[in-house]
Order: sequence, then C-alpha cells, then structure tokens
Amino acid sequence: MIVRRAECSCGQFSAVCTGEPVRVSVCHCLACKRSTGSAFSYGAHFREEQVVVDGRATEFVRIGDDGGRLPHFFCPICGATVFYRNSGLPGIVSVRAGGFADPAFPPPTVSVYHESRGHPWLEFRTEPLEKRG
Repeated sequence: MIVRRAECSCGQFSAVCTGEPVRVSVCHCLACKRSTGSAFSYGAHFREEQVVVDGRATEFVRIGDDGGRLPHFFCPICGATVFYRNSGLPGIVSVRAGGFADPAFPPPTVSVYHESRGHPWLEFRTEPLEKRG
C-alpha cells in the first residue's frame, strides 16, 4: 500500500496518508488563491481513516461562498497549511498536494469551483478534467 507524507516547510507538522486519494482537484476560487499564494489550489482528498496527523497545528476557519465551514490547519512555526476540511464533505481530509513535495504525485482529475476565475494563461496538460462550476 502506498504511504505518502505531506508536511509543512519546517517539517514539524505533517499528515501521513495511506492509499490513493478519493480525488485530486484544482480550485480557482479567490480564497484558495489567497490561501496558497498561487494561481490555484491543488488538493488531494482522502477519507479520514487514511490520514494520520502529527505535530502542532493552528486552526483558521474560513467560511465558504456557500456558507460552509472550512477549517484550515497550518504550522504555527512556518505558517504552511498542510490540510483543511470542508463541512460539506464530512469524513474527508483535504491535503495540500504541494506538501507531498513529489513531482510524480497524481495529477488533478477534477476542476472544482470557479473555473471562470482561472487565469486565461493557465493550461493543464492532463486528460480532460471533469468540470464542476
């Protein structure tokens, strides 16, 4: 079975994920762009029982466009977010795919939320994504 470790920049806070993600997605919403400091977010979504968290974390709860709660868990030392949850997806832990620091990590299979807010210069070189929004 595949075991992957996502961690913060300083390595103090991590999420060890066993098995394959339920899905891998990209989000173009403005809140995700702000959260990642990038043109989009890239997340791997695992069932709760697949994830073991280690280290100290600070929690920040963002309210989504639909009113759902999205608690983000980040390292209190380096500030890197390792994972978040979505009240609309109970039992799922969404790990920032960049935290795995693995160029071979699976590509996104679904583009979620606000694709219209994606940058026009951004192009994904994968199989066609399932579009959801």
